[in-house]
Amino acid sequence: MNMTKKFRVGILGATGMVGQRFIQLLENHPQFAITALAASDRSQGKKFQDACTWRLSGEMPAFAKEMTVAAPEPPLDCELIFSSLPGDIARESEGAFARAGFPVISNSSAFRMDRDVPLLIPEINHEHLALIEVQRKQRGQQGYIVTNPNCSTIMLALALAPLQRKFGVESVVATTMQALSGAGYPGVPSLAISDNVLPFIEGEEEKIEQETLKILGEFKGAEIDEAKMAVSAQCHRVAVSDGHLAAVRVKLARTAAPEELKETFASFTELPQELGLHSAPKNAIIVRDEPDRPQPRLDRDAGNGMSITIGRIQPDKVLDYRFVALSHNTIRGAAGAAILNAELLIATGNLI
Repeated sequence: MNMTKKFRVGILGATGMVGQRFIQLLENHPQFAITALAASDRSQGKKFQDACTWRLSGEMPAFAKEMTVAAPEPPLDCELIFSSLPGDIARESEGAFARAGFPVISNSSAFRMDRDVPLLIPEINHEHLALIEVQRKQRGQQGYIVTNPNCSTIMLALALAPLQRKFGVESVVATTMQALSGAGYPGVPSLAISDNVLPFIEGEEEKIEQETLKILGEFKGAEIDEAKMAVSAQCHRVAVSDGHLAAVRVKLARTAAPEELKETFASFTELPQELGLHSAPKNAIIVRDEPDRPQPRLDRDAGNGMSITIGRIQPDKVLDYRFVALSHNTIRGAAGAAILNAELLIATGNLI
């Protein structure tokens, strides 16, 4: 892994919640230096401190304050792109950067389900990086796009991957309780969420159900053979600032004891841990034994926000097992996920 060179990076959607999280996480990163910030028309030409109201804890990083916000289009003074653009404008902008020769590491939904675009979680499907060459050839371009999944999908897929490998998974039912920060800022009106739970998040259930199958699928030839399991999701918005939680039920392909599930989760480690990637948590999955854990306020920052936490592992009377999973939605579920993807691209020689 090249730890001596710092790659110059640009952030698309820099003024948004996930864009701000990118800036915060990259401030002292050993491999990346932010050299360009880009955002919507109303921010362009302004200093970042004038264009952006900082919403995260702590101060706006000093290096970003005087940077001038550019348009989210090439050329941009950088070597690679991190994108947190809204899905409705991401496809045009990210596609333009890829055609211009940039590696684009995207948190946006626009390209996730394209057949030649990796939908990457490094602990699960690093083999899917082979799609980069497929994408380059099919699109006739040197640049490329790598995406990370929806925030809740990342949590669910990380929980399912070790079970799929050891026991096989035939079906899964997931009920999510998703934090307010997942809606961006200003997000959900206070009068809608106070004293309330919103049982609908547009497009979220479809993303979980579709993306999970691609992530857990196998790279064969020049495409992904999707996982053969049934996935059902129901999504709810709850009055929590950060941290998505999911109640999960699974039907396994073979019989397993409760302690086997616990050990399978707790011992799960993969390429990012082996390579010692900067953003990779020591434990991708942390198992809690307490009957009332995980909880967003107590567990969302596990592994610097990059671990998921699983608890309440119990036999289920309808399927085989049930458990509760939790992750930090803007770190592991968004900016941190994309940064880990970029670190893997460097470590595997795919960034060029």
